[in-house]
Amino acid sequence: MSTPPPPANPPSDVLAAARTDAARPTGPERPAWVDRFVWSVLAKALAAAAFAALAVYSFSALGHLLGVLAISLFFALAMIPGVEALVRRFHMRRGAAVGIIYLAALVAVVLMIAVLIPGIVRFANAVAAQASGWFDHLDSWVNSTFGTSAFDTGGAADGTSAVARVLGEWGDDVLGFVTSGVGMAFDLLTIAAFAFYFAAGFPGLMRAVMRRMPPERQRVFKWIALTSIEQTGGYFYSRLLIMAVNGGLAFVVMAAVGLDLVYAAPLALFMGFVSTFIPFIGTYLGAIVPILVVLAVEGLAQAIILLVWVLVYQQIENYVLSPRLSSKTMELNGAVAFGGALAGGALAGPMGAFMALPVAALITAIVKNTGHTYALIDEEAEDAEATEATEVAEATEE
Repeated sequence: MSTPPPPANPPSDVLAAARTDAARPTGPERPAWVDRFVWSVLAKALAAAAFAALAVYSFSALGHLLGVLAISLFFALAMIPGVEALVRRFHMRRGAAVGIIYLAALVAVVLMIAVLIPGIVRFANAVAAQASGWFDHLDSWVNSTFGTSAFDTGGAADGTSAVARVLGEWGDDVLGFVTSGVGMAFDLLTIAAFAFYFAAGFPGLMRAVMRRMPPERQRVFKWIALTSIEQTGGYFYSRLLIMAVNGGLAFVVMAAVGLDLVYAAPLALFMGFVSTFIPFIGTYLGAIVPILVVLAVEGLAQAIILLVWVLVYQQIENYVLSPRLSSKTMELNGAVAFGGALAGGALAGPMGAFMALPVAALITAIVKNTGHTYALIDEEAEDAEATEATEVAEATEE
């Protein structure tokens, strides 16, 4: 049997390369979990980016619907205290209570459309027609009293006419905007439907949220939510009532001094709204325009009467009306209210400014009813001093 030939020796260059590779230092092997971690991080980053892109697209596509839902939730939260009061007092169903509130709101809107907006248009037209005579009358009074001319009556009249024209166009636009438009009608119906479901089904929504919480947190959450909504609704309704009282009495006073009803109605609404929803300076800002109109139309004596009424009413509101109407609600800090109104107006125009105060009140109520509070050091010292003084007085009497 023949033997196999011996293996051929590798070439010298191959042997040198093998020795060099064998002499090269080798580091520790990379653990397998490193690759898995890297790929997991990359996968999560890609998923987060995709989710963010989808969220941005969804918000941009559904922005209008989200705005409608936000407005609906706002009106639902505003209605809930009234719904709860009707349910407790008259033992009616929540749907019927919401229907009664809707009926009252519908009557108010119809009256506003039928009376207020045409009144604003008539007011603007009357201002445009009478502006020159008003300024002549006012300038002659200033000239006879102080011996100087107050302003260029022609330029002032032209400027006032321009402002009145803008007001008239705004009133026409608002009237057309409210009374026409399929899209607007659909949005109003959508807001009304969502607000109805939110307000009527509020207990069910609360239970659905609370089921995700342990029992201890459920009690805390329910108390905070109900207390905050009650205080916010009380604040909102008390402000609306004060606005109605302010505007109604201002209308009576302006009509009593002889101002035409065409002027008195929109001026009273303006005065009531500005005085109520702009804290501190709102009373005086709301009174400036009516006083100037009364001064120009009726004369100095009537303007002084209206000014005196504004000053007297401000004291009555501060010391009688506001404490009684707000005794069971909450007071909103003036800076918070003023800043919230400006922020809401910047974000969403007049509707945002109107919604800002109740939203700020809701946030303030939530902050007020959550977290721990501690006694102030000064109050503790005063209490200790009062206790010590009481003990000393009792010991002296003994």
